[in-house]
Amino acid sequence: MQPHFDTATDADTATDTGSATDTDSATDTDSATFWEGFYSRADPRWGTRPNVVLEGLVTAFARTPGTALDLGCGHGGDAIWLAGNGWDVTAADVAQTALDRVAESAWAASLAGRVHPVRHDLAESFPEGEFDLVSATYFQTPIEIPRTEVLRRAARAVAPDGLLIVVEHASVPPWSWQAGQDIRFPTPAEVLASLELGAGWRVERCDAPEREAAGPEGQTAMVVENVIVVRRVG
Repeated sequence: MQPHFDTATDADTATDTGSATDTDSATDTDSATFWEGFYSRADPRWGTRPNVVLEGLVTAFARTPGTALDLGCGHGGDAIWLAGNGWDVTAADVAQTALDRVAESAWAASLAGRVHPVRHDLAESFPEGEFDLVSATYFQTPIEIPRTEVLRRAARAVAPDGLLIVVEHASVPPWSWQAGQDIRFPTPAEVLASLELGAGWRVERCDAPEREAAGPEGQTAMVVENVIVVRRVG
């Protein structure tokens, strides 16, 4: 599962591809069925570039490469980039089709030993172990899931001195399937509070920057994103 529709994956322009799916299927209630259907129809090349926002955050805040957990990895753009930069990456998704493509990409890039695709419906199960980096980028989905609890569990999976990075939409671009809907997004402070981290954490970044994003047909618009980076220090 890669639970989002608008992705900042283009290495140069941070492309958002909100129209990349059939919105009629958003009426499905089963996450595995929905995302397997999504990826079986998706262009295998979609989502294979790293998220430019995540690239910048890892470069700025991660001290040295270690173990990483990519939640909702999709076609693996982030996972492959992390592995190429020295990380040992567990790439979790609910869609087996997406995971098979991640494995193929890792093999093609001679990174198969550093990328470990694992199938999890994160509402039901979670990868075991602790990680130096846990990434949840655009962990937003039309399927109802216990998102806050998944993010809390993600925080519990962060190793001492490790990072939790959450990047999420805080506005709706005009090409999104949600365009025209009256949606209230939480503020970065509200997202941070919902994690209930307690003592032993340091906030490295918590804001909602605006950037120019490009749509699937080359259109551009300014979008807002919540960016939360916290380090486990206790």
